[in-house]
Amino acid sequence: MRELVNQCVEPMEDKILLLEEGRPGPEAVREALDILGVTHLKLASAQVTTLLDMFADGITPVNEELVTALLRICEAHRKFLLALAGVLDQPRPACPAPQPEAEVGTAAALASTSPGAVLPNPDLADPDVEEPDVEEPDVEEPDQDQFQAPATGIADRQPEQAVQPGRQGITSIRVPTERLDSLIELVGKLMVTFAVLSQSGTRGATLSASTLAELDTVITGLQTQVDAIRLVPLRQIFLPMNRLVQSLAQKMQKKVRFSIRGDELALDKSIVECLNEPLVHLLRNALDHGLEPPEERAAAGKDETGSVNLSAWRKGDTAYVEVADDGRGINAARVRAKAEERGLAEPGAQLTEAETIQFILHSGFSTAEKVTSVSGRGVGMDAVANAVRATLGGDIAIANLPAGGSSFTLSIPLSRSVNEGIMDALVCRVGDQTLILPSRDVLEIFAPHQADVVALPDGGEAVSVRGQLHHLLRLCRHLDLTETCAEVTRGLIITVRRGEVGAALLVDEVLRQQQVVVTGFTMPVQEIFGLPILGFGMMGESDALVLDIEKLLGDLAAPPGA
Repeated sequence: MRELVNQCVEPMEDKILLLEEGRPGPEAVREALDILGVTHLKLASAQVTTLLDMFADGITPVNEELVTALLRICEAHRKFLLALAGVLDQPRPACPAPQPEAEVGTAAALASTSPGAVLPNPDLADPDVEEPDVEEPDVEEPDQDQFQAPATGIADRQPEQAVQPGRQGITSIRVPTERLDSLIELVGKLMVTFAVLSQSGTRGATLSASTLAELDTVITGLQTQVDAIRLVPLRQIFLPMNRLVQSLAQKMQKKVRFSIRGDELALDKSIVECLNEPLVHLLRNALDHGLEPPEERAAAGKDETGSVNLSAWRKGDTAYVEVADDGRGINAARVRAKAEERGLAEPGAQLTEAETIQFILHSGFSTAEKVTSVSGRGVGMDAVANAVRATLGGDIAIANLPAGGSSFTLSIPLSRSVNEGIMDALVCRVGDQTLILPSRDVLEIFAPHQADVVALPDGGEAVSVRGQLHHLLRLCRHLDLTETCAEVTRGLIITVRRGEVGAALLVDEVLRQQQVVVTGFTMPVQEIFGLPILGFGMMGESDALVLDIEKLLGDLAAPPGA
């Protein structure tokens, strides 16, 4: 039975070992995953499914750690089959019965120098003979797996490695030497300015004021240079997409002309990393749902070779990434029928084509007639919307092109700071507390009149801002702080917006606008207390909590009882 099991597992190992030869293509990777049964796994997470798809499609390169992990899966198959047959050897103890520490060290030293040596039995030793002091050498304890059988697996012959989970992201950035020189020069100026400030003593406020101004200039320049160093060209994620498109086109037996424009656009490293997964989903969607088979395109009078375009550009403080194709477009009627079937749309409701198309962004929504390795699982567009809106704070626009085909345009605000780092902020007083609001979410600040406030039937309040009603949120009451500004006219209203949701926040006073350093908490304060807090903001002489506008508006838009 052992021989039969080995005959079944050895072809799996041979397939995996072929991945170490040269640069294997997506076909070889997918064959190895198929023979192991990995491609048939039912994974509940769309992100984990995407990681597996990116490896199978050649986006994630094959490395030694991945090959070793696949070989261990082979060995797990072998042990499972041997256990089913009842011939799996039980592991023997890793070491004999306990011995005195010095004798164990001596025995290990003898065994390490002489493979055929017999370990001395302490029970046979003469008790009257005093053993000489022997310094115990540093001997690594043998791994228990080394005593397990069978030892015929290739995975057991691989060198043991401490494989640590690596991030699927950009691990290195190429920086011009001129930029590094400029950064070093700014750091030097910062040190000199700090020394001058610390040694000025009481020589006058004029010197301190001028020194602080110089210090502010140096720090601003330093921040600008550091931000520039983090910029990564989109080329790093755009170029591997060509391999993905060609592999999928060959698998689907479709002819495609893939073009890339704007890959020289450089964005922050964190943005580029977050764009990788959405682009994989959008390109798979364009090839599977968008482009028609060659015979269908020929019958419609189109070129048998379809076009898929990946482009990027920047306009102001917003970056745009678009995936467009010249295929059949999105069938709005079919999308609507599927939405009504799932209860997402009321039958007979008046919806425009643009509103109907947005249903494809819902979780689990798919118009595919059958589930394949590429589509039908309903996780692709949902993952795109989540990554763009929640992670990047952007939006996605879907449209049918007049000449045929469809386009998916991602808009990403470049001014959006990360949750930890330096950000522009408004420092406000709310009750007896000082709070910080990220400037990126603020639209305007104004002093309200009592006539602007409208009472709502549900007991809430709204305020009219330039003819548009916004939900009025009194931060004192919402955060359960001491209310010192019961009358609206005694405070200030700050209108904020994230995506499609906006609100008017009532604060007692806006103290100033400045840059703050935001750090996270060492414990999940937000989850424990359920507060819309982004982090802890350091302002210099004092610190304050930073409001999470996204969570605040999310709680406001959530239905009662949700």
